[in-house]
Amino acid sequence: MKIQFLGAAGTVTGSKTLIESNGIRILVDCGLFQGGKETRQRNWEPLSVLPSSIDFVLLTHGHLDHCGWLPLLIKQGFEGKIYCTSPTKAITRLILMDSAKIQEEEAEKANKEHYSKHIPAEPLYTVEEAEKVLPFFRVIKPEETFDLDAEISARYFTAGHILGACSIELTLEGKKLVFSGDIGRDNDDLMFPPIKPKTGDYVFLESTYGDRLHPDTDAKAELELYINEAFEKGGNVVIPSFAVERAQAIMYLIWQLKKEGKIPDMPYIIDTPMGIKVIDIFTENREWHKLRIDECQEMCAIFSMITEYEETIAAIYDDQPKVIIAASGMITGGRVLSYLERYIVRPETTVIIVGFQAEGTRGRKLLEGEKEIKMYGKYYPVEAKIVEIEGLSAHGDQDDLLNWLSELETKPQTVFLVHGETEALVTLKSKIVAKYGINCEIPYQEQTIEIN
Repeated sequence: MKIQFLGAAGTVTGSKTLIESNGIRILVDCGLFQGGKETRQRNWEPLSVLPSSIDFVLLTHGHLDHCGWLPLLIKQGFEGKIYCTSPTKAITRLILMDSAKIQEEEAEKANKEHYSKHIPAEPLYTVEEAEKVLPFFRVIKPEETFDLDAEISARYFTAGHILGACSIELTLEGKKLVFSGDIGRDNDDLMFPPIKPKTGDYVFLESTYGDRLHPDTDAKAELELYINEAFEKGGNVVIPSFAVERAQAIMYLIWQLKKEGKIPDMPYIIDTPMGIKVIDIFTENREWHKLRIDECQEMCAIFSMITEYEETIAAIYDDQPKVIIAASGMITGGRVLSYLERYIVRPETTVIIVGFQAEGTRGRKLLEGEKEIKMYGKYYPVEAKIVEIEGLSAHGDQDDLLNWLSELETKPQTVFLVHGETEALVTLKSKIVAKYGINCEIPYQEQTIEIN
């Protein structure tokens, strides 16, 4: 058996792990690289194996860094099956369409305003190419073992994190390989806690927050403070948010604060068409989260939901204080850029960062105190107040990751740490070795290992 790390090795994004056994090739996740220019450039490079030689893709969940390279995989020859849960299929469809649309729009804008060195600038993939992914999906239910081949089976079990997210147990050549995917928090407001694996010969564990703990601070109280501060200054609150699950989690807290009379009467805006569609997926998949239907309806009622770009422009130029939740979560694209173009230069504005920010992203740069931010080829001075609410992350922290390993009945032969930056990987490795005495390795990009 051979395992090759084609992505998310030594970095947080671009998740792709290839397993080869008896002539069968299985790719666990097929994500985009996100972050700085050098990292994003990897998306344009071909895989080190022919996509046509891959038989199956197993998706853990629908975030872009786990599913966003699928259109290219198919464009370059993949003809197999893509397995995932029902919510993951629905979310992946939204994510891919949105990603393709943003890329088409940015290429068009770059060509019109001549700020790209590529002439002409082209999207990584188009909406038409994203649509071609859909017929390849095969929906499976968690906790039900299914066969990929006569001697290879798989089982999904819920991972929290977002709707439909699962870890995967792959059984082949008498071994059990467990892929965590992204692990949610044990105490999330909306999602159920992740199920822990009981057995696994080799475990592939995400490490996004491997070097940190979520603070004990009250995220709801922090949100209350920042909204009231901005309102008193006559400013706007801009919350860059992942459209899937984080937007809904922020909506939930704002709804709670509004019900309790702790934040003022002013516009609360959701400006992410994809995030609005995800609300429908929430109502259609009640078994995947904690909210009742009536709670979903009551929560949504306090928000203005923007879908058309003309409405976005109107909201941007309406200078009354308001709270805007808009994608993308790392400020790598999407409508949040249009708001920040106008508001980031204003000291009365507050920008609230609520999720993990990969290296090289605008969100990470803002957190690190960058004085200027580049958007659409222009530099804007950062005069807005930049704050972070760490307690709203959808990722489990170091304790959650260690706890996820706690119910293994026997020690795995090796835990491979993926989907993390260097410090997170190194720190989590030392914690796992100290707590469990398990052999732990940090693979590098394109590394191939053999399991006998």
